[in-house]
Amino acid sequence: MSFRKKGRNFRPISGKTFPEFSGKILITEDDTFKSVISKTLRDVFGGNGEAVKSLMRITGVGERTARNWLEGKNAPNGENLIELAHHSDEVLEAFLLMTGHHEILTIKKLINARGALVKIIRLIDELVTTDLDEP
Repeated sequence: MSFRKKGRNFRPISGKTFPEFSGKILITEDDTFKSVISKTLRDVFGGNGEAVKSLMRITGVGERTARNWLEGKNAPNGENLIELAHHSDEVLEAFLLMTGHHEILTIKKLINARGALVKIIRLIDELVTTDLDEP
């Protein structure tokens, strides 16, 4: 295998930053889109070979692409970002924070909390009902 005659083309740095904090996701002023997504993917999937395999399975990308995402060399394109957000609430939260849609993130968290409360109430009802039925 020979090397390419032209080197790798690096994407220019846009200079955009995303200063915010939410729960587990800490986004500082120096973070770029690539670094935020990379940190989030490592937090969710880990930084090992299994993480690469999981990313490949979810998005259908190659091994090198998945490794580049985890290492922060590149970021997923729009279609892959959608797939990742579909499989990971943390990726969705990071995306919402970067876009400045804090109200949507708040509503999402309220809906998730409501769902958890409904499950707990059902469990309590089952326990109370079974305790009352026994002699």
